[in-house]
Amino acid sequence: MSIIDRYLIREILRMAAIVLVMVVGVYLAVDFFEKVDNFLEKNVPLDRALAYLTYKLPFIVAQVMPLGLLLAVTITFGLMNKRNELLALRAGGVGLGRLMRPIVALGILSTILLFFLSEAVVPPTMDRANRIWRGEVRQEAMLVSRQHNIWVKGRRSIVFLQHYHGPSRTAYGLTVNRFDDDFRLVERLDAEAGSYRDGRWRLVGVMAQRRRPGGGAMTVTFHDTLTAALELAPEDLSRAAREGSEMSYGELRRHVERMAAEGYDAGAYRVDLQAKLAFPVICLILAVVGAGIGLHRLAHGGLALAVAIGLGLAFLYWVFFSFCLSLGYGEMLPPLVAAWAANLLFACIAGVVMLAVD
Repeated sequence: MSIIDRYLIREILRMAAIVLVMVVGVYLAVDFFEKVDNFLEKNVPLDRALAYLTYKLPFIVAQVMPLGLLLAVTITFGLMNKRNELLALRAGGVGLGRLMRPIVALGILSTILLFFLSEAVVPPTMDRANRIWRGEVRQEAMLVSRQHNIWVKGRRSIVFLQHYHGPSRTAYGLTVNRFDDDFRLVERLDAEAGSYRDGRWRLVGVMAQRRRPGGGAMTVTFHDTLTAALELAPEDLSRAAREGSEMSYGELRRHVERMAAEGYDAGAYRVDLQAKLAFPVICLILAVVGAGIGLHRLAHGGLALAVAIGLGLAFLYWVFFSFCLSLGYGEMLPPLVAAWAANLLFACIAGVVMLAVD
């Protein structure tokens, strides 16, 4: 490794550490002050509140790591540009490709690190954080299997569902048992799937069994679709079902395989599966984008402008990435396209930015 490589890597890592500490600190502070009233209301000890924030830390770091790398590269090259260090290197025969070599290496290493963090560290720590929030703060009591086979008890109903996907608000394999005041079964609904829209559940492939007035026999009817008001809110199911952030890639893949084997549409989960592979790669892409911004002549005259452009592009990525995932959940885009479209777009942006470098 040459002196130039060591210098660039050292400066970028130093700047990345500063940016991550600042961004993560702000994130934790906002999260804490948003929820401190909930902790105080339930008399949750301070050490449990601190444990909750500690367990969330890996998830926060994983979310902001691409932004931290983008800003670190932009600021490092921007400062070198402002101090005419880049001009001196270029005059000494150091070409653009030579300058980009350590950036690409850092981008690849960051991608691997982010995937490892998301795969091995984030799932168990987020599970513990959610247990504190749901069990000790919200004090929810549900009989659930955290990944599938979920039971939810309402005032006059007991609902069972085999799978639930939070982002698309879709449940699979529903059985709804409704009871009267004496806890006698008056209705049972069995549905292949159900989606929550405008405060009601739209059930698909429904067999409805209803008891005749006076306690007679059950009548059976079949419906292609049925709109029903259930004692079941998506927020309840999101808290009961295991979230994607609590599952590793391997666990999510096995979950998809199980759903497919049971005959359910696993399209939404396939989007999540592809997203777990696609998101870490943005570290490499944004590192190149940051280098292009920092190397551009606009960074020589105004580093603040270069940083603002970097922040704007990072925000645009998250918006577009989330939008594409939503289209994937709605089956308007294939899972592969939904998860990777944002990366493809920003890879093109990275190429355009690098071509604009003098």
